[in-house]
Amino acid sequence: MSMRGPLSDLPVMLEEVGIVAGEVTILDGISLTIAPGAPTVLIGPNGSGKTTLLRAAMGLIPVTRGRITWGGQEASPPDRRAILFQRPVMLRRSAAGNIGYALAAAGVPRADRSARTAELIVMVGLQGLARRPARRLSGGEQQRLALARALARSPALLFLDEPTQNLDPAATKAIEDIVRTVAARGVKVVMSTHDLGEAKRLAGDIVLLHRGRLIEQGPAREFFTNPRTAEAKKFIAGELLI
Repeated sequence: MSMRGPLSDLPVMLEEVGIVAGEVTILDGISLTIAPGAPTVLIGPNGSGKTTLLRAAMGLIPVTRGRITWGGQEASPPDRRAILFQRPVMLRRSAAGNIGYALAAAGVPRADRSARTAELIVMVGLQGLARRPARRLSGGEQQRLALARALARSPALLFLDEPTQNLDPAATKAIEDIVRTVAARGVKVVMSTHDLGEAKRLAGDIVLLHRGRLIEQGPAREFFTNPRTAEAKKFIAGELLI
């Protein structure tokens, strides 16, 4: 009998997921299906649970209540999943060296790494900077390099935690363009953002969180034109959710 894992981590299904740290409830009864398609974008005030939800869906932290399944499996190794944190650490090597390290960690044969590194450098628009020390890149360039490292493992599912935070408009556009390219190639992107404009530009569907609860979810166009909940209407209008 074959013991092969699922062909895909999708859909990712969160069923009444709760995560508690000490006496603090970080996620509270989250039920959500992450299916193939255009990016799913998480929005909500600071402290609403967006980062924790991403980490849980990646499989990095255990749930206190409920369960998460990937392609129908509760124990699915994250071989085809990748995550980009808000403040990625650059290794003390060149931009290309950072990607090469990620490729080696992903098990890519040594003979294939040079060509794959060049391909990823082009994908994230860092041509001409391959030999530059990664820590001497600008903030936006480092974020693109971190994206290339995440893509080194050819993920089918990519989690991005506020990837454009603190970036200027040009750097933000560069990251958004990469997200569109990756999504067009069939990678499921799940990202959080503090920027409603970015959510409108990228999202296929929206998930609004507040105080660890899922307030509203649905297709982006419907969410922004006809929000169903009072909280969503206030958030879209730029009002504070208390």
